[in-house]
Parts: sequence; structure tokens; C-alpha cells
Amino acid sequence: MPMASLALARLSHLPPARQRAPESIAPRDTSFRLHCQSPKPLAGGRTGPLLAPAAVSSSSFSPAALTAAPTSTSLMLKRVSVDSLQYESGYLGGISEKTKPSPADAADEVQNGVLNPMEYLTNILSSRVYDVAIESPLQLAPKLSARLGVDLWLKREDLQPVFSFKLRGAYNMMAKLTKEQLDRGVICSSAGNHAQGVALAAQRLGCDAVIVMPVTTPEIKWRSVERLGATVVLKGDSYDEAQSYAKQRGEQEGRTFVPPFDHPDVITGQGTIGMEIIRQLSGPLHAIFVPVGGGGLIAGIAAYVKRVRPEVKVIGVEPSDANAMALSLYHGQRIMLEQVGGFADGVAVKVVGEETFCLCRELVDGVVLVSRDAICASIKDMFEEKRSILEPAGALALAGAEAYCRYYGLKDETIVAITSGANMNFDRLRLVTELADVGRKREAVLATILPEERGSFKKFCKLVGPMNITEFNVGVHTDSELAAMVHQMEHAQLKTFNLTNDDLAKDHLRYFMGGRSNVEDELLCRFVFPERPGALMKFLDSFSPRWNISLFHYRAQGETGANVLVGIQVPKEETEEFKNRAQNLGYEYAYEMNNAAYRLLMQ
Repeated sequence: MPMASLALARLSHLPPARQRAPESIAPRDTSFRLHCQSPKPLAGGRTGPLLAPAAVSSSSFSPAALTAAPTSTSLMLKRVSVDSLQYESGYLGGISEKTKPSPADAADEVQNGVLNPMEYLTNILSSRVYDVAIESPLQLAPKLSARLGVDLWLKREDLQPVFSFKLRGAYNMMAKLTKEQLDRGVICSSAGNHAQGVALAAQRLGCDAVIVMPVTTPEIKWRSVERLGATVVLKGDSYDEAQSYAKQRGEQEGRTFVPPFDHPDVITGQGTIGMEIIRQLSGPLHAIFVPVGGGGLIAGIAAYVKRVRPEVKVIGVEPSDANAMALSLYHGQRIMLEQVGGFADGVAVKVVGEETFCLCRELVDGVVLVSRDAICASIKDMFEEKRSILEPAGALALAGAEAYCRYYGLKDETIVAITSGANMNFDRLRLVTELADVGRKREAVLATILPEERGSFKKFCKLVGPMNITEFNVGVHTDSELAAMVHQMEHAQLKTFNLTNDDLAKDHLRYFMGGRSNVEDELLCRFVFPERPGALMKFLDSFSPRWNISLFHYRAQGETGANVLVGIQVPKEETEEFKNRAQNLGYEYAYEMNNAAYRLLMQ
């Protein structure tokens, strides 16, 4: 019986994607009847806010609301999968009939009100953020504007002193603390930009700051915080453990906890960006695109913009594997993600803020979801446009703006994208360069089955034609990540599979040259290993030598951990034991046995 070979090719210079016909997109009714609920401390969740005593500017805002004992609120939230709400990149989604509060809920919000919209507006206008932050420039992106057919402006928050917008909210909150509170010091938990914002704010205010960071935090990040004069404490393997320690230490030492997003003064500080955009761009404005993690940035911007320019759409952008706000808006209540993607680590939260959600459900026009590939493409776009390298979360709004324009065929409009941060880890750049052209739709990953006969490989190469093969491997059950969209294969009766959107193929399977024989009782899983000494041995102690490890491929992703593909031979009668051990290990994992690329290339 004749055999067949499998060819995978990475091809570039693809034709441009067909544009969707333009359509009218009406802004949401964001009339102001909103009074938000008091934020409450949360226990658990990746960045669930812990709110400690703080001075506030509004007479209607009781400090007692911030001193309540920690609760298990986040543990009571509905747990959902990121896959439960997915839609085409660029589509403005997340809004449903459940999004706005019911009359009963609205009445409760009025009764438990913290700040009303006018108070947010006046607080933004009187904010002291410019003691430490700059009014970031609003720059036209001429190359991207010409490509998209719109006027695309970039709000350059990546040019702030700590290369991120986060210092605005941190300083605005800390500047309102009493002298007694400043003397006792502040504390926060963060593995990134919030830590630097708090450290710089503390330096300017002459305040002692303790920054708790997970032990997996790269040295370059905690050293940069230390240079700002803060005391860095490395504690815990995850953000949750670091936050738990920071909470306990803050209570013991009487320090004020500075949350990353869920506090009215933090939201107000971030809202100054919206004020600047409206002042800097006086003409017609279609939409402002904002990266969304916990929601502090978009809540602050929406609170200002929807008050003074209600016709301007405020659109959130989230990674498709970290869509906590889109899901919360869709369900009309905050939810907790079962797992969250860590590539755009600056927005990788499982639970959005309570105060931020209250504002967003009333004011935000929707959420655009984008892929990891699209984020990488926008990092490259920004480099070509301004010779600046954004971090993944920093390029998120730009990716959303590009996807939105393509999806709706938007032309001759003015839009703004916030480039929120540039604290890029150098070791991330390799992955970004690999995926950028795939995200731009200039490359595609195809798997083609070649008949095992003379001349089949030459025939394949002729069909590829003028397209550039940037990576190519061929053999019986060959596997590799390539790129290219070649529709001629199907016409030549060469069965072809498009694996462009298959992360398993791009991250792992490309490295398994020549295929492999079938392995009995194999479970294929992807684990996220923390980047710390001993992580691998902890894994091996859990599974080896109890079961045979038949496949192992390690792919570093930066400080969020390593993406590891593992094959383990587990007899069916021992599957439950394996699941229990995997759960007890404490590493995030997912089964991949049903992955199409795995079945095609490895079985």
C-alpha cells in the first residue's frame, strides 16, 4: 500500500484579507444614572483588590468601606472558561441584555454609592498626577493610518517616567493619604508596572514602600523597583501568594495597601488620560481603544469621556485568552476565569474590579478580543512606525484598533489607541518576531499530505510558486511550524490543513521533526511551569517514575512561566490518579489529546 508524506510549509507574502463592508455602529446609551457600589476587599483571584485605609476626596465615600475584613467574595464568583465567550477578532462584543443593572440593582447602587459621575469628573480635573507624570504626547501614526484608511493617533503612555501609565493611579491615591498614613508607609503586590508606579510615587512623597513580588519575577524587574528606593520582598510562586503575604504584612504594620485598579482614587488617576485626549484632539473622534485588565484604566477614561463627549465610543481590548471584562459584561456580573493566558501579563487577571465593573457596565461600548499573533503584529507595527518596542499589554489597544477597522471596514474616521506600556522582557522578542507576520496575515501555517511517489515534492514546490518558504520540513509524519496560505494545493488534490491559528503547532509541534510512532495510553497535556529553580523537579516528583514520560518540550514565555508540552503514558484505569496528582501539583494545565494538529502530525 503506498505511503504518504506530510509537508508543512511557512509561506509569506499572502494576499490581503478581504474587507468587510462598512456598517454603522451606534454608540451605547451611556446616560448617567450611575452610582457605583462600594469596593470590597477580595480574597483570591489573580489581582483581586485588597483595599486598606485611605484618605478620599468625596464626602460620600466612607473610609470604612475600605477597612472591612477580607472576604471570600472572589471564591463565590461564577467560574467560567475563556472559551465560553469567543467571537471574531475586531467584532465589538461583550454587551448583552444582562450588561446594564436592573432597576433593583441600580437602586442598591444608589444606596451604596461611592462616587457619582460628576465627582469622578471633578476629581480628574483636580488630580495631582502631574507632580510625577507627564502629559503624554498624542502622536499620529502615518504609516498605519494610510494602511487602515483612518487617522490613527497613539496616546504614548509608554513614554512615562516608568514606561507605563500605572504611576498615575498609584500617585493620585497616595498623594491623598494623610501624613500619619504616609509615615506608616504603603505596601503593594505586583510583578510589573504597578510596582514601579508605587515605588516612584513613594519616592516623590518621601514615603516608605514595600513591594511584594513573586519569586518568579525576573531580576531586571525587581532591580528596577529597588533602584527607585522601595523595599522589594520576593514571596510566593504566584501573584495570589504574593498578594496574600502583602495583605497580612500591611495589616500587621499598619501600612496602606495600594491596589492596582479597584479604588476610586486609582481610577481617577488613570482617568486623566481621557482628559488629555479630549484636550489634545478637539475634532471629531470615533473611538478610543483601551487595554483592559482589571478595568481601572478604561473605567477612568470612560468616566471622563462619556461625561464631556458622550458620542465618542470607549472600546476595551482584551486578549482572547484573558477576557474577564468581556465575560463579566456579558453575564451582567463579575466572573472568575478558570484559567488566564499569560502572554500579555500586564492584563492577565482572573477577576475584574468591583468598582471598575460598575463603571464599565454603564459606560463602555464593548470589548474587542484579539489573539496573541495579532498582539505580536502590533508590536512590530509600532516598531516600524515609531521605532519603539511595546510590551504585549502595551500593544493590546493598537491590535484592537487595527482589528476593529478591518472588521467594520472603517474609513475616514479618527481613532485613538493607548500604548500603555513598554516594559518588554528581552527574552520575549524571539516569540514576537516568530508570530508577528502570522498576526499580520502575511504568513500562514499549512500542513499538506504528499503522495509517496516520484516527483510529488517537486510538484508541491511548483504549486507554492512565487511565495517565500521561510521554514520547511518534509518526511513521513513530519511536524514543524511553518507559514503560508497556498490554496493551489487543494486544486492539485493535495489535502491541506490550515494550522495558522493552532498555538500547539506553532509553539511545540514544529520541533518534532520526522514524526513519531503511536504511543499507547498517551495523555498529552500542556503545563505552565513557573520560572524558578526546582519547578521541573517538582513536576517529575509528581509523575515519574510512576508513569513513563513519552514526550517533553519546554518553551520559555517570559516571567509568566514556561509553556511545556508533555506526553505521559497513563493506563485508563489510572486516569483519575493522574488527574489528582496534576491538580495537586498546582501548575496550570490543559489536555491536548483532541487537538487537530496533534492528531494529524503526531498520531
